[in-house]
Amino acid sequence: MDKFFKIKERGSNVRTEIFAGLTTFFAMCYIVVVNPAQVAAGGAEGWLVGAGADASAISQIWNAVYVASILVAIIGTLLMAFYAKMPFAQACGMGLNAFFCTSFVANAFFAGVDVIKGYQSGLVIILLSGIVFLILSVTGLRKYIATAMPDCLKKAIPAGIGLFIAFIGFQNVGLIQDNPYTLTQLFDFHGAIKEAGSAFAAWKVMAPVVLAVVGLVVIAVLEKKKVKGSVIISIVAVTVLYYVTTLTKPSFNLGDIGQSFKDFASVGVTGVFKGESWANAFSGAHIGSAFNAVVLIITFCLVDMFDTIGTLYGTASQADMLDENGDPINVNEAMMCDSIGTVTGAVLGTSTCTTFVESAAGVGAGGRTGLTSVVTAACFALCLFLSPVATLIPSCATAPALIYVGVLMMKNFAKVDMDDAASAVPAFMALIVMVLSYSISNGIGVGAITYVLITLLSGKYKKKDIVVTIIALLFVARFLLVTM
Repeated sequence: MDKFFKIKERGSNVRTEIFAGLTTFFAMCYIVVVNPAQVAAGGAEGWLVGAGADASAISQIWNAVYVASILVAIIGTLLMAFYAKMPFAQACGMGLNAFFCTSFVANAFFAGVDVIKGYQSGLVIILLSGIVFLILSVTGLRKYIATAMPDCLKKAIPAGIGLFIAFIGFQNVGLIQDNPYTLTQLFDFHGAIKEAGSAFAAWKVMAPVVLAVVGLVVIAVLEKKKVKGSVIISIVAVTVLYYVTTLTKPSFNLGDIGQSFKDFASVGVTGVFKGESWANAFSGAHIGSAFNAVVLIITFCLVDMFDTIGTLYGTASQADMLDENGDPINVNEAMMCDSIGTVTGAVLGTSTCTTFVESAAGVGAGGRTGLTSVVTAACFALCLFLSPVATLIPSCATAPALIYVGVLMMKNFAKVDMDDAASAVPAFMALIVMVLSYSISNGIGVGAITYVLITLLSGKYKKKDIVVTIIALLFVARFLLVTM
């Protein structure tokens, strides 16, 4: 095992790899229930059913996507483990799953098309985008695109992802809340105390936020004392504190597992093989035209490609797994895994599969090899039959891991040449837009556009910038033609 995964060579050990795999799983296990909810518009009690959609049909989609999501995570993550031999996990991409819902499921309902047929036509679009990814990976074009990015963006992307991950952690636990006037605000402790009927009721509201801060402090203290497994120790400790101090009883609900597999077989895995699905993908009332279908394919391609590129640069940088040019090792193999994962996801019945940014949590816990991914995949396999396993860990236990990873990854921005506006401004734009637009690919796109404009207008444009110019133009087209 050590010879295959090169565990000692990469400065790790089996115990650390196991802890790292568990950490990655706990950081991203929310996808097991969140992805089907996103694709199926919240399920039988979601907003689309509230608007009049058939609750039974939406439930079938939810169940099919639930099983498909887990299978894709297992397959994609094992590919990363055994082919790319990297400590990264794959699952259905957030943002893209919501885009899938609005483009195919919700649009089908509002266009008077059966939502299941809309869902299945969307799988065709995902399959085609995955095939394009695969071709780009096989030919090496994806690696070429990744390595041709300007140095300032290569350094800014990991830092931007760090902020993005931390922001996800803040949101997951409620430490940062919505505000109708300023968009966001810090958790309102005074309001929680004032509205609660008792001290215990106030504590139950505040507990996730307080315990998340406690968890972050625990990680920092253990790291300062150089204690191995600080992240997983924090996750376990905060989980126990949460259930004990809030008197919350962990619960298992295994009732609907059988129905999920039935719907997966009848609605999900068969969808992409139907001739009707292909016809609807290019001429359905919810699609509009073949041109719109092509734009959708390109959009899913573009977003997944740069989400993956960004995640690979961010996590590989954190793990000191960059080559002499500052590019991730095994980058082509990792992108191939991502491509195969997307094709597999479409066949099984779910939206685009991508390398998960939460993989950085496992890297932060010491994961350096594919063994980390094997452990993560094994945990997902348990969820296939024991869905509550994924929901036992509260968000306040995983949020500190995400925030701490953000702290670690911010060091990359210190390497940007802030005295050169042609480097500083694109790097800053990439970093800030990732967080504010809640999209890694948007940040990369805006950073690329800014870089091209500045170098062109300042007379610093070079021949090697042709690739980033093409990337910038593609993003301009996407921003103008597609609403996400």
